[in-house]
Amino acid sequence: MIPVILNSMLTCPQCGYKKEEIMRSDACQYFYECEKCHAILKPKTGDCCVFCSYGSVKCPPIQKDIRCCG
Repeated sequence: MIPVILNSMLTCPQCGYKKEEIMRSDACQYFYECEKCHAILKPKTGDCCVFCSYGSVKCPPIQKDIRCCG
């Protein structure tokens, strides 16, 4: 079995600021506030969470190839 990666580099689409965050393994994160410009990030259409839309690594459920976040 491939190990799940919990660290992901989020990139703000508004200002380009990057920050490494640790993803929860038991839930998706639907909102995220950029530390620099304070934009509120939401997933792009078709994505389950901000990590799938703006992260360098998809969320743990997607990595495990299971249905994510209802």
